[in-house]
Amino acid sequence: MSATDTIKAKLAAQFAPAFLDVIDESNKHFGHAGWREGGETHFRVRIATRHFDGMSRVAQHRAVMDVLDAELKDKVHALAIEVLPADGPWE
Repeated sequence: MSATDTIKAKLAAQFAPAFLDVIDESNKHFGHAGWREGGETHFRVRIATRHFDGMSRVAQHRAVMDVLDAELKDKVHALAIEVLPADGPWE
């Protein structure tokens, strides 16, 4: 399973998001620290879920990072997290 698929599966299972987009941005980081041939090192996660209602932005990001702990320790060098409103709109 690719890192992209693993990230999607883990976040979907944990948070049941109304919207989830996992974008591999590794190509934008060619030659930077953590970049590897084949990509899957730099990601952007866009997620909307009621699970985050009432949580601070820091707590939301920690929750995502906790779920992806193994990936962050192994293959993923960088992760940008965008928490969107649970009821949309999403672009």
